[in-house]
Amino acid sequence: MGVQVALAVTLLVGAGLLQRSLAELARVSPGFDPSHVLTLHISISYGETADMKALAQRTNRMLDSFRAVPGVEAAAAVSTLPGIPGQQQAELKILEGEQDPNRKIVADSRFVSTGYFAVMHIPVLEGEPCQELANSMAVIVNRSFANTYFGQSPAIGHHLTTGAYSQFPLMGEVRGIVGDAREQGLNTEPLPTVYWCSNVAFPGTHFVVRTRGEPGTFADTLRRTIHEIEPSRSVFDVQPLQERLTGSFAEDRLRTTLLTLFALTAVSLAFLGLYGTLSYFVSIRRREVGLRIALGALRQQIALRFLLQGLRVSMLGCLLGLALAAVSVRLLSGMLYGVSSFDPATFGGVIVLVLLVAALATVLPAARAARTDPMRVLREE
Repeated sequence: MGVQVALAVTLLVGAGLLQRSLAELARVSPGFDPSHVLTLHISISYGETADMKALAQRTNRMLDSFRAVPGVEAAAAVSTLPGIPGQQQAELKILEGEQDPNRKIVADSRFVSTGYFAVMHIPVLEGEPCQELANSMAVIVNRSFANTYFGQSPAIGHHLTTGAYSQFPLMGEVRGIVGDAREQGLNTEPLPTVYWCSNVAFPGTHFVVRTRGEPGTFADTLRRTIHEIEPSRSVFDVQPLQERLTGSFAEDRLRTTLLTLFALTAVSLAFLGLYGTLSYFVSIRRREVGLRIALGALRQQIALRFLLQGLRVSMLGCLLGLALAAVSVRLLSGMLYGVSSFDPATFGGVIVLVLLVAALATVLPAARAARTDPMRVLREE
């Protein structure tokens, strides 16, 4: 019985930590507004990238057609959706100022089109949002990038370029600073981020559309809009951004659900085991209980004796379970957010819960022992 209680405590601690982690994650402010945003892909071939100017014109035409749809507030194109992990960081250089070869400038680089910050409701703190420039590329950095690599000096006006080993060399002028957004996932703190302003939609580019109503209801309308101006293109992978963000944590929720079910099963087995074992002890010790009562023992003492017997085993099982939990929670540390692996509230709550369940399982057999009729027991013997 002690082993059953220990396993129940171990599983409950893990389930409790995961539940608290999901609760903390639900309260996180991502730095952008994913509601009322529809995401989609449009078929674009790599052959079109041979003429970048023509591809930019087609991208602008598609974005303008989206913005003209009634009920659409803004539309933009982005290389990687916000809040979805996977974008790799890139090494950059600041052209102005002294160059320190030992100082590396690493940031999350993303390509966004005009209107991206309006779609995602990311606030512009300084300067201007993405604009198309005739002879250069505009660059927008987030507050973390400005604070990390520029400190107290102004960031606007500086020029950034990709590292020497970059496959696609880029250079742009910092034209604005925006608020921090959890671009790499809701469970990841905002990283220094550089937004390269480009209205060229490469193959695999995501289109994001902010709507006034339910975003899913605009899917067919946006498909028809694209087919009217580009009949040869297809619109696919249409899904609200909120659903994509929810789906990115589906695996963690599944683990939490399974671990919670296992923990509840273990607690139920411990409850039934304690109840059955103590009931058996009461039945085989009926003669002893009857003699004690006949000799003057108080019924409360009889009940307390059996109750303490069950609780003693449960407390030993809790101590063993805490030791097992302290070792096993290290396996869950990578899945936790906003809660420590040794969260005292979770550990304490589990112990209280298990002891309450154990008390409930033992109080019924203990009460039955206290109601033993000594005359009937002795007469049977």
